[in-house]
Amino acid sequence: MSENEALASAKTGSETVSLRHVMANTVALPQPQSKPTSRTGQMESTLSLWEAGPHTSTGVWECEPGEFTAVRDTCTEVCQILSGTATVHGDDGTSVHLAAGSLLVLPIGWRGTWVIHETIRKTYVLVGAATEPEPIAEPH
Repeated sequence: MSENEALASAKTGSETVSLRHVMANTVALPQPQSKPTSRTGQMESTLSLWEAGPHTSTGVWECEPGEFTAVRDTCTEVCQILSGTATVHGDDGTSVHLAAGSLLVLPIGWRGTWVIHETIRKTYVLVGAATEPEPIAEPH
């Protein structure tokens, strides 16, 4: 196990469950692969840290500059940008510029395009259950 990774055990009832941890900004990622939805031939790499079914997982992802389409039909994605820059354009006409420190939510049903300007690295959480956000109460 590298210095960037550590597994610790936590006792839950009678079963042992392992905690998962990496230093997301420096952990070595697997060999990059072609991004299937790339319009420009990009390569991407994903380190899955934990999975709980086909549409619920978390990990670290990195992708080189270029453009690709994205569809969130089966899950909501929450991601924290660690490095790099990108612009994300929703098919609904919204756009947002991302840089280190950005926190982004792509709700289930979201569709759009990512334009990566500088190699981007993010942590992500994919949540398979479709949930509607609770309305935020207005302050009195």
